[in-house]
Amino acid sequence: MKILMISDVYFPRINGVSSSIETFRKGLLDCGMESTLVAPAYQPEQTGVASDPDGVVRIPARKVPFDPEDRLMHRRMLDQWLAGHAAGFDLVHIQTPFLAHYAGVKAARAAGLPVLASYHTYFEEYLHHYIPLLPRSLTRAAARRFSRAQCNDLDAVIVPSRAMEQTLHDYGVSRPLQIIPTGLREQHFLNGDGAGFRFQHGIDPARPLLLFVGRVAFEKNIGFLLEVVEQLRRSQPEVLLLITGEGPAQEGLRADCERRALSYNVRFMGYLDRSHSLADCYQAADLFVFASRTETQGLVLLEAMAQGKPVVALSAMGTRDILENTPGAVIARDDVLHFSQCVGELLQDRARLIQLGRAARASAERWSGKEMAQRVAALYESIDAQHHRPARSARAASPQGVLSGQDNPLT
Repeated sequence: MKILMISDVYFPRINGVSSSIETFRKGLLDCGMESTLVAPAYQPEQTGVASDPDGVVRIPARKVPFDPEDRLMHRRMLDQWLAGHAAGFDLVHIQTPFLAHYAGVKAARAAGLPVLASYHTYFEEYLHHYIPLLPRSLTRAAARRFSRAQCNDLDAVIVPSRAMEQTLHDYGVSRPLQIIPTGLREQHFLNGDGAGFRFQHGIDPARPLLLFVGRVAFEKNIGFLLEVVEQLRRSQPEVLLLITGEGPAQEGLRADCERRALSYNVRFMGYLDRSHSLADCYQAADLFVFASRTETQGLVLLEAMAQGKPVVALSAMGTRDILENTPGAVIARDDVLHFSQCVGELLQDRARLIQLGRAARASAERWSGKEMAQRVAALYESIDAQHHRPARSARAASPQGVLSGQDNPLT
């Protein structure tokens, strides 16, 4: 099968969506499925559509107001490329709910192709951070209507966790929902050079080191971690939290560190190269800490565990599937004092840290990227098989290519 993927974000924009797309594309290739990804160009000088040897088609794009990390694809060029090429594919897989969704559904229907999407982001607990002037009740209701309408336009929706499946059911999504989390590739289990990372960044080998990796965004609840560090340093004044990543909340968090006099105990690392430096950073840490309440999965938890690092985190939304029944993770209550206590006790018990680290790595090995890609491939084949009734030639003649619920074998 030939798969057409469309996304509003991809590398060099670093986030969970980009990582998920890359992981699945590589896994699907091993399953014999070729994919082409249509994504924004991040170079302002690019004025025409361009493709690279990895099967990524870049559409010229402009910066998004108030969000310098993201890009908005040129709609006319996107539509033109899709109109000229979509018929050469077997299925359309949409990765983001913005321009990619509407252009992807339009192209799929015009070509008579089945179309599905991955639901990566919990918008209900996301929009109010970026539209603060509107009441939270309004942004929450808008996000629910938005998600319901988009999902019900599709043949199927991939969700990364049981929590997101239940959330979309509660929204009134009637299309088939398939739980397929993003897995880990073999490279995630290659040990980084933690000692070298500490030496390079002037961190004493014996210094207690906590790590957060992810987009430095409001919904990640990083301010909670700053409060944890403020509490911890009373008993462990040398504790250091590394915040790895960038994002719109960074300026405010830096100011918060200054206000709390945490400059010695918190360091902002920015983006690290995922092929080498990030693994070294994971390996350098004693503990991975995570306080987001809105994750649809929490892939960084698995990345840390694959490096043999124990996790202390809140069990909320998608992280529950990773944390529950995982011996290498400690679930803390949504309370700064309790979270601090969990972290502090582990930092003072080196033997338990080592034991939990081994258990964490063993747990991560269950999240095979190969297995998850096989499940996506099976879903593609099931939807494609149903869409071949009637035959593709007849299907292509009609723009109405979306399955009804009663005809879909996945319901």
